[in-house]
Amino acid sequence: MEYSHTPVLIKEVIQGLAIKSSGCYVDATLGGAGHFEEILKRLDKDGYIAGLDQDIEAVENAKLKLSRKHFEAAYDIYNENFEMIDIILKRNHIQGVDGILFDIGVSSYQLDNPERGFSYQHDAPLDMRMDERQKITAWDIVNKYPEETLKKIFFEYGEERWSARIADFIAARRKKHTIDSTKELVDIIKSAIPKGARRDGPHPAKRTFQALRIAVNDELGVLERALLKSLELLNPKGRLVVISFHSKEDRIVKRTFAGAQSPCECPDHLPVCICNKKPVAKVITKKPIVAGKEELDNNPRSRSAKLRILEKL
Repeated sequence: MEYSHTPVLIKEVIQGLAIKSSGCYVDATLGGAGHFEEILKRLDKDGYIAGLDQDIEAVENAKLKLSRKHFEAAYDIYNENFEMIDIILKRNHIQGVDGILFDIGVSSYQLDNPERGFSYQHDAPLDMRMDERQKITAWDIVNKYPEETLKKIFFEYGEERWSARIADFIAARRKKHTIDSTKELVDIIKSAIPKGARRDGPHPAKRTFQALRIAVNDELGVLERALLKSLELLNPKGRLVVISFHSKEDRIVKRTFAGAQSPCECPDHLPVCICNKKPVAKVITKKPIVAGKEELDNNPRSRSAKLRILEKL
């Protein structure tokens, strides 16, 4: 299966990074290399970009795709989680970069590839690992985690109002036999959610599958740690551009950006700051940038995308 992923907000990403032709950049979420290639095109012989992706299929397809074209700038691609961004750059003796891009979430390829187990539309093994070297899968969580933990995962990561019933139905079913496939899980979810509640809105399994994916890959924890590392790695005037698709992801981005711009921890009643924590960056986007009508028509998966930009002082 060909790795295909339509890059969202591509024009806004390029503008947001304020690319310098001789600059040094990181695409922390390589995916189908759409953003990566557009950045690379704008770099000259003195420019450089590193691409990271924990999905080996994304890495192999990107290498093949890019090898067929000529670019002036140097580039490297790594099969690593973006939490490793500081280690990767250190290995290359890179002290700072001019821009870092994060395009968070699951790719079109991963959703559309039945074997990966991300989609509730296809019957497949319960996997959902973005990095297939990882040991924990969705099967482990569904079949081994305590019912109360499942409830918490579904509620916190999926904002699923029926989280308690779904966790209860899963716990009851796995007492009889293990739950091995996405179809089995979808059927359990459907039976747990009352028929009237399934009549409107998205697919009844959407929120639970999203929650499982986030839990399997520790997406929120990894994102928070990677963003803090990225702030340290930016050169003065360097840009951090983040696209998120989930409200909890966006809250982490917003909170991290706000903390970098206004780090003061002094109580409100104090007339002056005494903690001496100074701003290290400024937020460029007061409100997140979202897809326009044309992009929404051409790429429906862009509808929940939110782009935020931060610049290092």
